[in-house]
Amino acid sequence: MKPNIIYIFADQWRKQAVGFMGQDPVMTPHIDRFAEESLVFNHALSCTPLCSPHRAALMTGKYPQSTGVYTNCKIGADVMLSPDEVCIGDALKSAGYETGYIGKWHLDLPEQNLSPEPVSGARDWDAYTPPGAKRHGFDFWYSYGAYDDHMEPHYWKDTPDMIEVNQWSLEHETDVALDYIRSKGSGSEPFALFVSWNPPHSPFELVPEKYKQLYTGRELKLRPNVRAEHLAAHTGEPFESGDEALQRYTSDYFAAVTGMDEQFGRIMQEVQQLGIAENTLIVLTSDHGELMGSHGFMAKHSWHEESIAIPCLMNWAGTIEKGRTNLLFNSVDIMPTLLGLAGIPVPSTAEGLDLSGDILGKSQTEVSSAFICAFPGRKDTIEQYAACGLDNRLFGWRGLRTERYTYVVHKGYVPGAEPQRLLYDHEQDPYQLNPRIITECQEDELLLSLEEELKSWLTRTGDAFELS
Repeated sequence: MKPNIIYIFADQWRKQAVGFMGQDPVMTPHIDRFAEESLVFNHALSCTPLCSPHRAALMTGKYPQSTGVYTNCKIGADVMLSPDEVCIGDALKSAGYETGYIGKWHLDLPEQNLSPEPVSGARDWDAYTPPGAKRHGFDFWYSYGAYDDHMEPHYWKDTPDMIEVNQWSLEHETDVALDYIRSKGSGSEPFALFVSWNPPHSPFELVPEKYKQLYTGRELKLRPNVRAEHLAAHTGEPFESGDEALQRYTSDYFAAVTGMDEQFGRIMQEVQQLGIAENTLIVLTSDHGELMGSHGFMAKHSWHEESIAIPCLMNWAGTIEKGRTNLLFNSVDIMPTLLGLAGIPVPSTAEGLDLSGDILGKSQTEVSSAFICAFPGRKDTIEQYAACGLDNRLFGWRGLRTERYTYVVHKGYVPGAEPQRLLYDHEQDPYQLNPRIITECQEDELLLSLEEELKSWLTRTGDAFELS
């Protein structure tokens, strides 16, 4: 019998920000208990640490070079997930699953790219995705495109009539998820529910006071690589800087994670009360991390661990053995692996690995590295490259992450930037404070092997990014 699937992913939740990891001083008692009974991935990664690219990879099992979703679906960029893509929702529905999607989608073209006054009321990067091919097999729909007012969210079902809510988005979406699980949990067909929580994504301050109060007055110990003096996104956008601002951001971020933990606890309690735990695969993860001042950066889109490393916990009581795994588990591997665990054939279009055999202890796949990448995607930057006769998608950075190393070639986010080669040794330098800066191709066995591995990834993904 195929398992039910509950796949929960938060936005901008980094691997370090959970209690059982023993890194960030954040309170997550429900997730900590869940981790004790689950398979915890030590090396789960976001192949392109940005909302839309990760989501497209999650849905299709394909890299952004293949889907075209290399940056966020936003105003001024003709970027969206094609209705023609074969997605996990399509495969699950074809296999007889009841399917549902709740929360942030961020894979459709913003409606204001086509009309200044959409009937749905969507503004800026937001979009109502109507029933049909663009929903990729998800029947129950309670979603929106991209909208960051966490305290007054809105959603759409099957009409353009906006549903406006005066409740913290994460709590409200959990209410909707619980109703869905109760309605489907006793059915004869398996269900697959994807829950996409926006918090702890910025604005960090938009979190209920009861969670904020847990951190009020606490001097939070920050990571050793934090630099608060001149905070900016890796792509250049400035943030309010200084220790006071960073403490405030961090406190609110942790408060949102603690609130998320409580909502996750509610879902787990319902699964237990319904008696469906032994036939339900539960995954808790995120789309990418949050730098929160590490290396002087905020947000994501960099190759640093706070950006690319994500929590990932899998639980299928009685089937998946609890513990830790060092499998390199990349965004593109999620779709084929979930389908493999459910006993559903993986579409031939998927580029990621089906690691279900490894997770179930039936096989051992040799995964030496994971491919990571990012692209200049701001509207003004795209225009700058175009004015120089250049394709912005051939810039940014490409790299690979092994169990021990991160190797990156960075060609910048603006035309004319000086290329960099950087090598990080996570055993010797866990906070990535002292990268090895490579100025020329040296006769070094490790460097040569990593360079060849990266070349191989560029070939496999059809990426014309030039390493030289």
